[in-house]
Amino acid sequence: MQVQFPAGHTRKTVDVDVDAAIVDLDGTMVDTIGDFAEAITRMLADLQLPALPASAVEHMVGKGTEHLLRSVLAHVLQHAGHPQAERDAAVQALFPQALARYEHHYIAINGQYSAVYDGVAQGLQALKDAGLRLACVTNKPMAFTVPLLAAKGLEGLFEQVFGGDSFPRKKPDPMPLLKTCEALGTPPARTLMLGDSSNDAQAARAAGCPVVLVSYGYNHGQPIHGVDADGFVDSLVQLQAVLALA
Repeated sequence: MQVQFPAGHTRKTVDVDVDAAIVDLDGTMVDTIGDFAEAITRMLADLQLPALPASAVEHMVGKGTEHLLRSVLAHVLQHAGHPQAERDAAVQALFPQALARYEHHYIAINGQYSAVYDGVAQGLQALKDAGLRLACVTNKPMAFTVPLLAAKGLEGLFEQVFGGDSFPRKKPDPMPLLKTCEALGTPPARTLMLGDSSNDAQAARAAGCPVVLVSYGYNHGQPIHGVDADGFVDSLVQLQAVLALA
């Protein structure tokens, strides 16, 4: 089907034919900063390290668990006054225990401190009703992804779900999107990427997928409208208006 992004929803008009949509999870469908912050707080307490505010965690989310935890440890150790060389070695030494404790706590609280963004279920259902096939692709590990989608009542919307450990490489590498297109049986040029960050946009551009970003979300603390994308929406429910133009 044909999807158009008018001036009211994007900085430029885009007219593309799409058969499917790949949808990001954290920052696009669900506001999960509360889950990240709680699991990290508990993990840091186990390691007898200072706590980190949720506002700092938000800027570190989006590139997978390993990157998140290394960034958290480096940030905490830097503020504790550790010099660079000592800090790098300490991060390496602490990482295995940090990962184990983080995974332990995240599984225990997954979904309890997060909420689905307004308009997500309605917007995605509109895409399905319009005939688009849907897949969820996130850098979140599958062990966290599947239970979260189920807890938030979103799992039934997707034909395919892939996490950060489903493929050898994560977004912004194009591999997850290309592999998802293969699973859906749709060409990248006809598979829309819906995300919230430069990670999603870079992966889409490299894969040859059109990309639309939500104006909320995380994007590593950077303004989202500075990212190279085909369109922007303030809510996935706005996609209903987009589809009405097709």
